[in-house]
Amino acid sequence: MVTSVTNFGRSGLSDWLTQRISAVILLLYVLCHGAIILTTPEMNYAQWRDLFAGTFMRIFSLLTLVALCAHAWIGMWTVATDYMTTRMMGSRATLLRLLFLILCVGVLAVYFIWGIMILWSV
Repeated sequence: MVTSVTNFGRSGLSDWLTQRISAVILLLYVLCHGAIILTTPEMNYAQWRDLFAGTFMRIFSLLTLVALCAHAWIGMWTVATDYMTTRMMGSRATLLRLLFLILCVGVLAVYFIWGIMILWSV
């Protein structure tokens, strides 16, 4: 049985499910915003701010932010482990893969914290 670093020792099935569930959440968020934009084409800044001041939209946006980070992490981990191999990159592949994944975690952490600051400062 192959285990995955992305989910702390469980099977790859939970990664697969996380990818699919997070994709559905992201799709719902995009459709929600698309519907808002289509139904209120004359929306101004005050209306947009009021929309995001509501608890539902903040929680939905936070859930979407978590889904985005989970989706991106699993995707980048998969890309790194599939394509950053010794056959493709030589003897330093393990070090390069580790540095790449550390960079990905750092960027995702910054985006997540920045997103929370934006969401809860409205």
